[in-house]
Amino acid sequence: MKKFLQEFKEFAMRGNVVDMAVGVIIGGAFGKIVTSLVNDILMPPIGWLLGGTDFSKLSVKLPVREGMDPVTWNYGNFIQVVIDFIIVAFCIFLLIKGINKLSSLKKKEEEEVPAPAPEPTAEEKLLAEIRDLLKTK
Repeated sequence: MKKFLQEFKEFAMRGNVVDMAVGVIIGGAFGKIVTSLVNDILMPPIGWLLGGTDFSKLSVKLPVREGMDPVTWNYGNFIQVVIDFIIVAFCIFLLIKGINKLSSLKKKEEEEVPAPAPEPTAEEKLLAEIRDLLKTK
C-alpha cells in the first residue's frame, strides 16, 4: 500500500499533472467570465436591436396531453451557449496564435545568434604555422 501511495504521489506531483490542474481551474474561471460577457454584455444589446428579445427566454411550448405539465423547448438558452462556445473558442485561438508567434520569435532570436567559431585543433594550429612559414620563405 505504501508503494502505491508513493507512486500516486510521484504521478500527482509531475509537472504535467499540476499544469493541467492549473489549466482546468483557470479555464473554469475564464468560462464564467465569458458566460457573463455573453449574458450581461453582448446579448442585451442584440436583443434590444431585435425588438427587446431576451434570448434566454425564447422557447416553444410543446403540445401536452391531458394531465401533463407544460413542456417547453428552450432554444434561446441554446443560442446563448453556442455564442459562449464561439467566443471561448475564438479567445483560445487568439491565445494559441499569440503563444506560437512568441515562440517563433524566440526561435528566430536563437537562430540569429551565430555560434562562436570552434577553437582550432592542435593539428590545425600546426598546419597554420607551417603555412605561415612557407609564405615567409
